Amino acid sequence: MTADSRPPTANDGILGGAAPKRRRRAQNTEPQGEPTSTMIRRVWLHRLSRVSLIAGIVLLVAAIVVGIIGVQRPAQVIAMAPAPIQTILPTLIPLPTSTPTPTPTPLPPLIGLLAGHSGGADTGALCPDGLREVDITKDVANRAKQFLEARGYRVDILAEFDKRLDATKRDYAPQVFLAIHVDSCVFYASGYKVARADNSAIPQADDRLVQCVSMAYGAATKMSVHEGSITRDMTLYHALNEIDSKSPGAIIELGFMGSDRAILGKRETLALGIADGVDGFLKGSLCQ
Repeated sequence: MTADSRPPTANDGILGGAAPKRRRRAQNTEPQGEPTSTMIRRVWLHRLSRVSLIAGIVLLVAAIVVGIIGVQRPAQVIAMAPAPIQTILPTLIPLPTSTPTPTPTPLPPLIGLLAGHSGGADTGALCPDGLREVDITKDVANRAKQFLEARGYRVDILAEFDKRLDATKRDYAPQVFLAIHVDSCVFYASGYKVARADNSAIPQADDRLVQCVSMAYGAATKMSVHEGSITRDMTLYHALNEIDSKSPGAIIELGFMGSDRAILGKRETLALGIADGVDGFLKGSLCQ
């Protein structure tokens, strides 16, 4: 038997170099390139970067939406946020600067002065020389208006049957109403008089108005009150029941066109007496 045909023995592998071949095959089975742990880290880092990118986009879109809503309704956005966030949002969402609401300036008190017998065919009392009651009442009312406006009041001049006067609506509501008339052209009586409505809803206020006008007018004109001549034409005067029931009102007869002709010619003095009386009433004077 030759050497090539005999069965191999254990020593043949060692001597014949079989072991080096197995070592080479063992070396070839080891993983090529980077270790497995490094590859795992790379995969997780890649996934984490994608998640971060998506989260960043979501937050950016949310911030834009909140910003738009915040500009339109910042107070509502802050109110809906959780308590800890509410302290931060005002720095991120500027609240609009509130424009202060202007306080309206109150209007000065309104005074209604009725020029007796004006605005119609009836001119009132008439003297033989042509002096008419309406000429006196209109002149005095307009002069009193100037005095009162100079003191800061608003003043209406009303006609005898002015459209603003309505017994049904009673919606004309000045702070003071005074009807100006003059007594008849006689020489057996002298003096002025002031009265309020019999059925006054505010008798205390009306009485104080009567007192204030009477005292101031008497002081300005040096005339005396004509005692006992206040008639029902005065206490039932139509205009006193056509203004607002809560508006203080009165009627004055400036004097008699016959006996008091001289003082009735001093229209500025008459008007000043009326203005002083109305002014004192509106300023709260007791006029005692």
